[in-house]
Amino acid sequence: MATTMEIGAIERLTSLVESPDRYDYAAADLREAQIAAMNARFQDRVGKIKLLRHRAEEAGITEIRSLEEAVPLLLPHTAYKSYPESFLMEGKWDKLSKWLDSVSTHRVPAIAKDAVRDVDHWVETLQAGGHNVSCSSGTTGKSAMLVASNADMEWCKREAPQAYTWGSGVPLDRSRRIFGLAPVASVPRNAATGEAYVSTLQDPNSERFNYPVPPITVGSLTQMVVARKKIADGTIRPEELAEFERISAERAKAVEDAVGITAEALVAARGDKLHLTGLWSGLYNVAKAVRDSGYSAKDFNPKNSIYVGGGLKRANLPADYREFVYETFNIQPERNYQNYSMQELHSGMPRCQKGGRYHLPAWLVPLILDKSGDNLLPIAEGEYEGRAAFFDLSIDGRWGGVISGDKVSIDFSPCACGAKSPSIRDSIVRYADLEGDDKIGCAGTVDAYVRGLS
Repeated sequence: MATTMEIGAIERLTSLVESPDRYDYAAADLREAQIAAMNARFQDRVGKIKLLRHRAEEAGITEIRSLEEAVPLLLPHTAYKSYPESFLMEGKWDKLSKWLDSVSTHRVPAIAKDAVRDVDHWVETLQAGGHNVSCSSGTTGKSAMLVASNADMEWCKREAPQAYTWGSGVPLDRSRRIFGLAPVASVPRNAATGEAYVSTLQDPNSERFNYPVPPITVGSLTQMVVARKKIADGTIRPEELAEFERISAERAKAVEDAVGITAEALVAARGDKLHLTGLWSGLYNVAKAVRDSGYSAKDFNPKNSIYVGGGLKRANLPADYREFVYETFNIQPERNYQNYSMQELHSGMPRCQKGGRYHLPAWLVPLILDKSGDNLLPIAEGEYEGRAAFFDLSIDGRWGGVISGDKVSIDFSPCACGAKSPSIRDSIVRYADLEGDDKIGCAGTVDAYVRGLS
């Protein structure tokens, strides 16, 4: 059982979310509090999250008293994709709910197979009961299913704007017009952060501009993944193929039309302070349409800001695509917000202006591992390279410890920007992209256990 002091450590660290000093701390100064907070989370969750209990029993761990003891309790990011594909492809909502319960802090209710129409209805049904399921894009296959509580959604609304204002220097004074230049996955996490940005950045006298394409739902993603798999297997029926081609053509036409509509709206609003958000492919295409209309940086407000999520997502763009976008919309370097995070976390690591490094907040504990993900690398002053793993103390609805697929360089020395928190160099790469595959040591046993429960 966690002590009062350990429980207090969680509150001490997470209460810094709105503090101007949340990235200005030496790792060694908070090490004791972070370990105590991790143990408090462990004592509370080990009896609630079935997969965590299994990991603890397998490793013989009953408490966390060091960073090393936390490592065997971390879950590989693939754990949230460990459900059998048949659960989605064949609509086994009862089994998918049982699988989700094994990684959830709060009990996921049993849902009868015939009580749900499709995966979107499943997500809606769970959300009505306080289980918010957000999913990764699934561009490389199955989507990760990440359950979160209502408390988690409220945290995301608090944390995201605070990270943004620290990293960009842009005040949260509701003086901007937000332009979304990419289709956004229609999941609870994105809805919560979108609501947060609107309430802190959006000029109340105007409305947020949403990219004019149909929303990407979990169901539409799943439908595409299933269809592509059947095409590859040669098992797709003619009527299914026709429907796949129809939807693909409609979506391609909507995306094509959206470029011109968005460019026209941006030109009309060019004198206002704009905040642009999206993916590089959409931003570049819209910027090109704006240039083709005869407008460029000289026509746009010099106080504009931008936040680009994700990488290129396999888009084929010119080498100078970043500069082209910045120059089109008059984006100054200090208002170019960049953030390192992942779906498995509820906290971001904003990039500073001077050091060009991603800074960890006090409640996000770095646990840098070797390539296999089995062993902790030195956590001391200086820079180290290894597999990124984290413990997010803010997470309520699932376990906060995760092993990522990213290879990073982390520095525990003060940054050139003046902040003393651990920071990650802007050279992040996925192991799968380096070697074509990525093997995390504990992934196989975790996958087998979760599948056994479902």
